[in-house]
Amino acid sequence: MNGAPALSLVIPVYNEQENLVELVDRCLASCRSTDRSFEVILVDDGSQDNSRSMILAAAEQHQEVIGIILNRNYGQHAAVFAGLQQSRGEIVITLDADLQNPPEEIPNLVQAMDQGVDVVGTVRENRQDSFFRRIASNLVNRMVQQATGVMMHDYGCMLRAYRRTIVEAILQCSEHSTFIPILANSFAGSTVEIPVGHARREKGQSKYSVLKLIALQYDLLTSMSTFPLRLLSFVGGVISLCGIAFGLLLMLLRVVYGATWAAEGVFTLFALLFVFIGAQFIALGLLGEYIGRIYHDVRSRPRYFIHEIRQAGPQTPRQ
Repeated sequence: MNGAPALSLVIPVYNEQENLVELVDRCLASCRSTDRSFEVILVDDGSQDNSRSMILAAAEQHQEVIGIILNRNYGQHAAVFAGLQQSRGEIVITLDADLQNPPEEIPNLVQAMDQGVDVVGTVRENRQDSFFRRIASNLVNRMVQQATGVMMHDYGCMLRAYRRTIVEAILQCSEHSTFIPILANSFAGSTVEIPVGHARREKGQSKYSVLKLIALQYDLLTSMSTFPLRLLSFVGGVISLCGIAFGLLLMLLRVVYGATWAAEGVFTLFALLFVFIGAQFIALGLLGEYIGRIYHDVRSRPRYFIHEIRQAGPQTPRQ
């Protein structure tokens, strides 16, 4: 990778026209303060506002900025994958475009990477998110810790740094449903976490509604582990044992109090039926989720389609 920069900054962008000018200026200033060669890769994930034209303009104006335009919206992690694929730096840092994670933290991540670790995670201090989002984030972090065994405390923060070897390993993975921080930690030999600042979103709106956050938690749970399937077997066994015990209890009470007390067993039968039907639907839903993931991966369709790459100044061949 002759002529490759030392640092690559990958930023997925979706409808962030209010923040883009400030974002580019602050990122350029922060990267320059590291005294290393760098590139800033802005990936437009099918924005419906002026983000696309602003990214192309920034790429024309600044030699360090590379604009990648996807033909439609594929989701945040697909956009990050597109940026990782085009990145060339020995250190690759990912960052959200909403400016809640200050770009001024970039030198701190580079300094932590200089210790020789493979992945630098971050922990947001004094989080400015809503109570619901903080609770959801804590639940996800605990779930991921149990599933992966890697005791990082803030998987929801996009501001993270990866060594080139880790990025190359991530890019070799072909599954569509994945979570980049978890995937990176599965390859990392050494990791470290550092505290970073967190700001309130001043411009624009969050792209994650309550329903999308719930869908994200469900996606994370099923994409990183087969634990839900094992849990189903356990729950099914418990329900079966409870059903047997309840049936024996009803038989005993029927003998003691008579058939009238048990309403001839009709309501009891319905209650048991509803319990088992509910358990079956839950099981079928989870099995369908895993089968759907197998279906998407077997088709091996691309995660994204790049419509255009824009870069000003002299260009070196990109992989």
